[in-house]
Amino acid sequence: MVPERLLPMIDETKEVAERFVDANRSLYLVGGTVRDAIAGRPGDGFDTSDGSGEADRVDIDMTTDATPDEIESIIRSISDSLWTQGKRFGTIGFFSRGRRYEITTHRAESYELDSRKPDVAFGHDIVVDLSRRDFTVNAMALKIPTLELFDPFDGIADLGNRRLRTPRNPLESFRDDPLRMLRAARFHAGYDLEPDAALIDAVKRLHGRLAIVSAERIRDELDKIIVLPNPEKALWFIVKTGLGGEFLPEIGALELEQDPIHRHKDVLAHTIAVVCRTRSDRLLRLSALFHDIGKPKTRAFGENGVSFHHHEVVGARMARKRMSVLRYSTDDIDEVVRLVELHLRFHTYRMGWTDSALRRYARDAGPLLGKLNELTRADCTTRNERKVKELSDAMDELERRLVELNEREALDSIRPELDGEQVMKRLGLEPGRDVGRALAFLLELRLEEGLIGDEEVARRLDAWWEDQSRETSG
Repeated sequence: MVPERLLPMIDETKEVAERFVDANRSLYLVGGTVRDAIAGRPGDGFDTSDGSGEADRVDIDMTTDATPDEIESIIRSISDSLWTQGKRFGTIGFFSRGRRYEITTHRAESYELDSRKPDVAFGHDIVVDLSRRDFTVNAMALKIPTLELFDPFDGIADLGNRRLRTPRNPLESFRDDPLRMLRAARFHAGYDLEPDAALIDAVKRLHGRLAIVSAERIRDELDKIIVLPNPEKALWFIVKTGLGGEFLPEIGALELEQDPIHRHKDVLAHTIAVVCRTRSDRLLRLSALFHDIGKPKTRAFGENGVSFHHHEVVGARMARKRMSVLRYSTDDIDEVVRLVELHLRFHTYRMGWTDSALRRYARDAGPLLGKLNELTRADCTTRNERKVKELSDAMDELERRLVELNEREALDSIRPELDGEQVMKRLGLEPGRDVGRALAFLLELRLEEGLIGDEEVARRLDAWWEDQSRETSG
């Protein structure tokens, strides 16, 4: 029986299906489209392209025994726009009535042992096509318009039993496309599917094969994992199977570090807890993942036990290097590195927050202030209820004071009270180094004392310039 949730999509694909019937070709809804309808999910809600945590519009994925040239010919007259970038892999995409479709010729593909690109062969058998897919829960197809359901590998049963398996021997499947090992981590956490023993063993044996997968594909899969509602199982899977050593070796190293402060058996457990305590924001979650990676390199033992002095600085450099290897954009890297670098700043003000300290905190965080505060809160994973309350109360007080100070001084745009033109006019200067020094003095004055008014700031600038002139002449 066809799930009722699929009926609207069947109606939407009726015209496309009829064109394939007229061409004497078969057409099937396949993969996530069928899986999510059976699972009762509104599309692959955890699989977003931009990591925002919001589900993208659900595409309609289909497969057919038609060749790529035949697909293009069949759908051209009903598509609003059409693209063929994936044609050599058998995929033709098109928009029709606001919906994005992708139709792929039945295929079998595999990687050469040292190749990053699949060797694609097209076929005519839907069962063979399904056998080449990553997991049984994705190896189901619904023929349209006849509504015949194909589930040759018991994907429905695996969804019901929360079991994660591959249609073929997992060793063969992961050799074909090693990225499937990382996708296994995502499906483990995203659908709460338990990997079977053979799958886990295959990942442990073949994780080194991930080296043939491009950094961009690995990065995109990591992004999808990191924005899961609860990525805990995926992160542990990555570490315990050895996958993390292939693309996130710094994270696995945290398991060896004891963390007496947060009372976890290791820094890795603390790190995963912090990730899961933050909201599903891609860069915030990545910042949580990397926030303590500097600890192994900064560990020291003293009279008071173990310490990790300046691990935030070392960790920021390590995060930049790792994200660069994974081909993240410069903007993404800069944001994560800044949050890692600043994640301990709150704790440097244990004796109290002066207005000057608040201004510097807000200035250094800039537009990341909200995320920095959230990361700071999430970083408290201790089971000591007294410490938890103390941190929470202190953060509440900090945020309250920041709001009050922002209302008076516009902290999001802290700058000197005089600009460069005003400085040059006041001091009779031409553009040059002295103007920059004067602006630096005025910015420091602004941070230390806040807004003091045009008359007072001019008097202070004059006095500073007299001191500078006296030192120069002396």
